[in-house]
Amino acid sequence: MSKSDPDSAIFMEDSVADVNRKVKKAYCPPGQVKENPILDYMKHIIFPKFNTIIIKRSEANGGDQTFKTYDALETAYEKEDVHPGDLKPCLSKYLNEILEPVRSHFSQGEPKKLLAQIKKFQVTR
Repeated sequence: MSKSDPDSAIFMEDSVADVNRKVKKAYCPPGQVKENPILDYMKHIIFPKFNTIIIKRSEANGGDQTFKTYDALETAYEKEDVHPGDLKPCLSKYLNEILEPVRSHFSQGEPKKLLAQIKKFQVTR
């Protein structure tokens, strides 16, 4: 995920749908832990904020998985005990939880006006 491609970067003002869409299409090969942006987000953003991560899965796919450390998640992912199709919605859920107070703050009043003004300064290519 990269800010050079705005459709692949997560921004503080992204809607829930934007975050879900961007994460869903992100590069995340099964079993590969190196150069995996989804795992990078989990390691550097999600695990420092949350004590326990729950990956929701259907009972047919083994039920929910709980991780207390990034290392445990990485090991499970490398062994393909965690599938990208389960990890991506998990990341989206936690990112959206982190972003919700920011979205709320910038949804009205002066912050909303300021955000609109800042967006006018964005360079487009």
